Amino acid sequence: MLKLQGQDIYLATLERRDCKRLWNDFEFDFDHPYEPFNIGHSEEKADAWFDEIQKLQGERHVRLGIFMNDGTLIGDVALQDIDRTNRCASLGMGMAKLANRGKGYGQQAVRLMLNYGFHFLGLERITANTLEINIGAQRCLEKAGLTLEGTERRAVYLNGHKVNRLNYAILVEEFRPAGDAS
Repeated sequence: MLKLQGQDIYLATLERRDCKRLWNDFEFDFDHPYEPFNIGHSEEKADAWFDEIQKLQGERHVRLGIFMNDGTLIGDVALQDIDRTNRCASLGMGMAKLANRGKGYGQQAVRLMLNYGFHFLGLERITANTLEINIGAQRCLEKAGLTLEGTERRAVYLNGHKVNRLNYAILVEEFRPAGDAS
């Protein structure tokens, strides 16, 4: 079982029960929405999500649960679409409950995954996308060292409006692990 330790959180392999927990605990943030919008899905959908994670784990994706140090599951983070030829992947992260957002747990999770991707998987570039209206995600990505590279104008239809999608990236030589002052 993979476990990556942070200051307040750790990342670990998700079990089927964890996927159900995340699925049931998820609270959509209407003030700071992000894609996808998955309200009202059944627990069977959580089982299908776990099966998909297992099918792709290690080959195309590395998806881990975000746990508080006391073992409470609060979210998930993933390196997705891993391209070993071009040494790149995309990063995705989500917190299930609104109360756990904006407290720095996501930034810790992102930094742990960046470190894992760069130093253990040999990646050289990691990207992430967020909606222009999701200021919290933008702050998290920027604090973790990702750079805004571009804007996909009117790329996502959300709540009756077209919204811009922002594209971020970080290169291996730009990454500084937490606590590294160099």
